[in-house]
Amino acid sequence: MVWRDAPPAVDLLDQTALPHEERRLVCPDVPTLVDAIRRLAVRGAPLLGIAGGYGVALAALRGDDVAAAADALAGARPTAVNLAWGVRRTEAAYLRRRDPAAALAEAHAIRTEDADAAARIAEHGLGLVPADARVLTHCNTGWLVSGGEGTALGIVAAAHRAGRLAQLWVDETRPLLQGARLTAYEAARAGIPHAVLADGAAGSLFAQHRVDLVIVGADRIAADGSVANKVGTYPLAVLARHHGVPFVVAAPVTTVDLATASGTDIEVEQRDPAEVTAYAGQPVAPAGSPAYNPAFDVTPAELVTAIVTDRGVATADAAGGIAAALVRLIPDPVTVVRPSVP
Repeated sequence: MVWRDAPPAVDLLDQTALPHEERRLVCPDVPTLVDAIRRLAVRGAPLLGIAGGYGVALAALRGDDVAAAADALAGARPTAVNLAWGVRRTEAAYLRRRDPAAALAEAHAIRTEDADAAARIAEHGLGLVPADARVLTHCNTGWLVSGGEGTALGIVAAAHRAGRLAQLWVDETRPLLQGARLTAYEAARAGIPHAVLADGAAGSLFAQHRVDLVIVGADRIAADGSVANKVGTYPLAVLARHHGVPFVVAAPVTTVDLATASGTDIEVEQRDPAEVTAYAGQPVAPAGSPAYNPAFDVTPAELVTAIVTDRGVATADAAGGIAAALVRLIPDPVTVVRPSVP
């Protein structure tokens, strides 16, 4: 993601075109950016936080209604807490002085901090990767969704450089194939040994004892340690528990939402049924077939071995459990107080 100064715009790598085309998408206004977020041209929890910050800065520099723009951005994808966090943090910076330059500086700071957070997640998570590890991941969590190397895939990349990684297993991640299209793209560019598998094939890998560790990202982590991530994550957690394989989540502390008490309180985004009933734009189900298409599922805390953040690792065996360990890592939340009179 690149910020353009003259005229102000957000310049994105359109993830819907990957891996076959590296196409840039320039967003000159907030409605264009909101559309890009909704159709997943830009996605991934950390990058959505950055996009949200830049979106508020864009509205301020254009002289648009910043409050309305912030609300539109924050509501574009309700499950992804980083998006709203980046929006509200940048909006708060703008409101302190009514200065568009302050909003842009805050957005730049969010991007810089995310790159640093990614490096620290990799550092903290590396110790959880055994020698000659065969790691299974789901969805996409690398440099495409971060200001740095990413979250879960950042740990994988660090393990590869350290000589600890034997194999990366990449779930294709239906229905939009973020694993096959994006994670395999990132792994190939980094020289990481990897193989793509159908989501339904993961169970046979566990049964053959060919998975040593599962590492996934998160779009929202509730106060009780429950994790909302790309749909298909919860079945992996169940498989990992059954087969005695550690299930690790990697995310910056900004993804932890202490205002959401438990996983049952997380709003799960429902997406267009056509994403399920069609493949690459071609119908695969009979015309008019209904579909169930949640973007995410929620993995309960009892199935999570550890949550790796930029501030350290919360583990299930910590004093008070994983929820208490999380609370000890979290900074004060961002609050936005809008004046009643403009």
